[in-house]
Amino acid sequence: MFIETESTPNPATLKFIPGREVMGERGTADFAGVESSMRSPLASRIFALPGVARVFLGSDFVTVTQSGDADWQSLRPQVLGAVMDHFMSGLPVLEGEAADGDEGGEDDFDPADAEIVDQIKELLDTRVRPAVAGDGGDIVFRGFREGIVRLHLQGACSGCPSSRATLKHGVENMLRHYVPEVVAVEQVDA
Repeated sequence: MFIETESTPNPATLKFIPGREVMGERGTADFAGVESSMRSPLASRIFALPGVARVFLGSDFVTVTQSGDADWQSLRPQVLGAVMDHFMSGLPVLEGEAADGDEGGEDDFDPADAEIVDQIKELLDTRVRPAVAGDGGDIVFRGFREGIVRLHLQGACSGCPSSRATLKHGVENMLRHYVPEVVAVEQVDA
């Protein structure tokens, strides 16, 4: 099994591409700590390594964020081994049906704005999410009230130094261009 690695805009995060489906069509799963990873044998295996702060499972990739005291020179081969061992074991990536991207943080919007929200979600799914996934992360719609779109960043995007600029200059400008009712975009934690 050959696993590619790619850097991400977040220097604390690397993207691991095992050449096979990770989450596939089930969405994404974001684990901000070892406690939240118990339902994922893959994430639990990675969190068992010293220096791992966050694990994100995408459709065909895994991003791992290191803690401040770790370095990629020693952690990278350990993560590669953990990912390879997991896929060789035959264990599921995730136990249960729902992915973290679909849990918690219910969509918050006025039902009268349903058509606007559908436009926003369509733009996020077709124009933003593929680019963000390319950088090892995901973006999840969390709400729309009084012209403000609330989004949650996951994976490499969570904690990335350039995430604020991406939201304000990229996502906000694009949404405002196509959906005049949008006045701003803000990041939420969940």
